[in-house]
Amino acid sequence: MKKSFACSLLCLLLVSAPCVAEPDPPSRLITAFTFHQFSGGVVIVKALLNDYPDTLNFIMDTGSGGISLDSLTVVALSIPTQPSERTIRGIAGIRKVNYLYNARLHLPGLTVDSLNFHINDYDILSSVYGVKIDGIIGLSFFSRYIVHFDYDKYLVSVYTKGEFKYKKGGHILKPLLTSIPILTSDFRDRKKFNARFYFDSGAGLCFLLSEEYARDSVVIKPHKKTFLTQAEGLGGKTSMRLTTVKEVKIGPYRFRNVPTYLFDDTYNITAYPYLAGLIGNDLLRRFNVTLNYDKKEIHIIPNTHYYSPFDYAYTGLSIYDTGGKIMVEDIIDGSPADTAGLKEGDILISVGGNFSNNIQTYKNLLQAPRQKIKLIVSRDNNLLMLTLKPDSIL
Repeated sequence: MKKSFACSLLCLLLVSAPCVAEPDPPSRLITAFTFHQFSGGVVIVKALLNDYPDTLNFIMDTGSGGISLDSLTVVALSIPTQPSERTIRGIAGIRKVNYLYNARLHLPGLTVDSLNFHINDYDILSSVYGVKIDGIIGLSFFSRYIVHFDYDKYLVSVYTKGEFKYKKGGHILKPLLTSIPILTSDFRDRKKFNARFYFDSGAGLCFLLSEEYARDSVVIKPHKKTFLTQAEGLGGKTSMRLTTVKEVKIGPYRFRNVPTYLFDDTYNITAYPYLAGLIGNDLLRRFNVTLNYDKKEIHIIPNTHYYSPFDYAYTGLSIYDTGGKIMVEDIIDGSPADTAGLKEGDILISVGGNFSNNIQTYKNLLQAPRQKIKLIVSRDNNLLMLTLKPDSIL
């Protein structure tokens, strides 16, 4: 009887004892490869798709809830796709998309299989960056690995899931992660605010607030000057307002006088009132970043770009690479570009004495507030010398 009781008690203790989870195996490095960085900090990598021989350009984008291909790339490579009832949202619209199912992506040193690519039109992005954008890599990739971005060395490192040692001296963010990471952050302008934001490495800007949030929360002083501008993204172009906020905080790190876009979010891609907007890669690139979706962690550590100056220049000018020519397509009435005499359809030949015909170089040269910049443009087969003096949003 005593033996039976002791045995029953032992069984009870064994059943009641808390389960101790087996530790994850150590993460290991799979591959590392270089990336190109374009205006606003956007990261572009090269990869191959299935057995097609053409090297393709992909944006690495935490703001994408999947993975995608450009529609023109699909046509050029004669890639078979299938229609679907799925829709995607962008800054300028909502549309149904086709899919390429069960495909393989070949990155340097790594093949990722069983990927379902949705098809979208990225022609506007190709014009903005001056290279063909063939697709966007998002959640479908990041959810499978631990991915580290070193913006000092322009290097992407990919690790297996598991126990990972972050570099000392940084900070671990704990985002809400469904398809796109969501951070809760403080920022300050008229007063201090606390709100949720998308962590969006595919957005080539610092900080964006929806007009609805800014209006309802009275973020900006009623008489504060803002500048009308234009932005490009999924679905095309849209008008925005440009200003600054006094401070934005990411984890324990603070940035002052941050360029900020105010966006009339017709298609609710910023999910107001749940979210206030997004934090873009012109802020995030100031850290080396480790994405650990499996642990719902993002590790950030300041890098050599941490103190890089923000772009406060305002021209009211939109330029695009169209068939190898840098074209003026949009000019805001009353802006410095308008005052300088620029016209839609002008072809930029030179900016500040630079004749490279490189849109990224020209954009960088135009980031000079209150400085006179000499432009040479071609208009109706005539060369004109114009002087542009960008304003400052500060």
